[in-house]
Amino acid sequence: MGPERKFGRSSFFDGGLLALIGWTILGFLVTVLSFGILYPWSLVMVYGWKINHTVIDGHRMRFTGSAFGLFGNWIKWLFLIIITIGIYSFWVGIKLEVWKAKQTTLIN
Repeated sequence: MGPERKFGRSSFFDGGLLALIGWTILGFLVTVLSFGILYPWSLVMVYGWKINHTVIDGHRMRFTGSAFGLFGNWIKWLFLIIITIGIYSFWVGIKLEVWKAKQTTLIN
């Protein structure tokens, strides 16, 4: 047995395909109908669903981020992209991953 079975715990994802498709379509529609203004809400909604259905080493993950919290960062990042003539856009993906990691915890 490998180290993943050492303590009798397992890691898995218990979300379903239809739910993922539904959340993704809803996020897309919200983004399009709001002309992109609600994109942070869409990201939080889909990412939260994925994380909340993930178990690592027997511990369920929980996403605690909010669209409002991301929106503030989104505005700041957009401002930095504008004043750096697009250069800061290379860092936005990393900043988003850092934000998501800070909003993710393990429970039970």
